[in-house]
Amino acid sequence: MAYDGAGISAPSKTEWTPSSWRTKPIKQDVTYDSASALTAALTKLENLPPIVTPTEIIKLKKSLRDAALGRAFLLQGGDCAELFSYCSDDPIDSKIKLLLQMSLVLIWGANKPVVRIARMAGQYAKPRSSPMETIDGVQMPSFRGDILNGFDIADRTPNPERLVSAYFHSATTLNYTRAQLSSGVADLHNPMDWGLGHVRDKSLQSKYQRIVASISDSLRFMRTVGADTAGQLQTVDLYTSHEGLVLEYEQCLTRRLRHPANYDSAITSADRKGWYNTSAHFLWIGDRTRQIDGAHVEYFRGLENPIGIKVGPSMKNEELVQLLDIVNPRKEVGKITLITRYGEDKVESMLGPHIEAVKASGHVVVWQCDPMHGNTRSTPTGIKTRHFSSIFSELSSALKIHQQHGSFLGGMHLELTGDAVTECVGGSEGLNEEDLSLNYTTYCDPRLNEKQALELAFLVAGHYRGEVVEMGEL
Repeated sequence: MAYDGAGISAPSKTEWTPSSWRTKPIKQDVTYDSASALTAALTKLENLPPIVTPTEIIKLKKSLRDAALGRAFLLQGGDCAELFSYCSDDPIDSKIKLLLQMSLVLIWGANKPVVRIARMAGQYAKPRSSPMETIDGVQMPSFRGDILNGFDIADRTPNPERLVSAYFHSATTLNYTRAQLSSGVADLHNPMDWGLGHVRDKSLQSKYQRIVASISDSLRFMRTVGADTAGQLQTVDLYTSHEGLVLEYEQCLTRRLRHPANYDSAITSADRKGWYNTSAHFLWIGDRTRQIDGAHVEYFRGLENPIGIKVGPSMKNEELVQLLDIVNPRKEVGKITLITRYGEDKVESMLGPHIEAVKASGHVVVWQCDPMHGNTRSTPTGIKTRHFSSIFSELSSALKIHQQHGSFLGGMHLELTGDAVTECVGGSEGLNEEDLSLNYTTYCDPRLNEKQALELAFLVAGHYRGEVVEMGEL
């Protein structure tokens, strides 16, 4: 693709601009049939306003610094592949409420603030192992997310107009989310309004209600003594995130903007601006696109945003440190979140050496466990699923290993939904492979349902309270 972005000259090999990634080899690239249609879509994107602001981005960056130093916990979750059709009040509400419920459990357990980041308002692209797949004997382009093509067989050709649609669906989703939060949906004075939705497990309901009762008692006491800081308890910050996979889209929404008042870096009078990706507060590099000399690493190294790096079983210690040096040369504390996703059978051998390599490098990162992606399996009939026992095991191991190495798990990264789906087997409700067909609605990878996600929140809360939580106890 020849498009270089309006007003951006071709970069040198050492200079960084939003388009300098074009000088590097790229993985997961997209080929469009019409260069003129692509140029028109990208020109449109360049002239649309930012979706998020530098003030919000830097506020998140400061919160992630606290998570890196052990003063906060990062909860990140949402759909595997967000669809444009999820831009509706019910799906958005269900995810907001589930993240609020989980964060309430984590605050109760860890006794520290929770930083909430949703895989929402932009998670429309998915990397695939192959650009083509065969369905009913017919070879066709793989479904790569609504930002590129459609799941229906007739919509598999990449369409650049979807890039613009992704912008408007992201902006609308975030607008509704902000409206709900400012309207009091997160008010701690009414936590039971968050409801347990599809959770019917009596023990889980009871445990959650005990936490709510404890918080309600504390708030009543604060009101009685005149210390109720109501304004601080009526809403929360909820940030957005997605994998920065489609670099043409990300480039168009990368703007050189004035640093906000809360920007505390030592900047000169001539350097009061920085490059902000305004499509989301937080973006991450996937395990398939983290090549040292690749286009995605080149793009990410120039951003002011906090960023994540997926760390899989093929990551070498020296490669990890080299990546950190490239994307965070100033060694800003909490700028980078390392999202580990080894699989339950590899976490014990790999996480410890990675922790020690990062400690020796002088980088201070947020360590976040993604127990989902390394534990995907297929049933004999070809249905993708994940065993809750494997997810639970990897998260439990990560908590233990960090403790053994004088580190701490700063967050967890989950693919989840507030709907009563049957996509991951196991958990205390005992879903098995025969149950998958009851409500299997994902268009890509299997997600935790509301009950399974809350079980993991209680696992982490129990760890911080010094309790040993066994699977099935809840």
